[in-house]
Amino acid sequence: MLRPTVIKVIPQNDFSLLLEFDNGENKKFDVTPYIKGSWFGKLKELSYFKCVRTNGFNIEWPDGQDICPDDLYFCSK
Repeated sequence: MLRPTVIKVIPQNDFSLLLEFDNGENKKFDVTPYIKGSWFGKLKELSYFKCVRTNGFNIEWPDGQDICPDDLYFCSK
């Protein structure tokens, strides 16, 4: 069975994401553990963090940062 995919993402001021999946589930994903290093460090800037979009399968930021779809689903609450 395939995991559900993200169809909607709403970034929050606390560096979390509200996610809606194609199976109707809504979950919250904490991005703060990922925000480190030069690549994901760009997400520290809230205005950039809020540029996140769904691509029909996953979520991504303008410079290409993304998070594993399995993590988005299985590590969200």
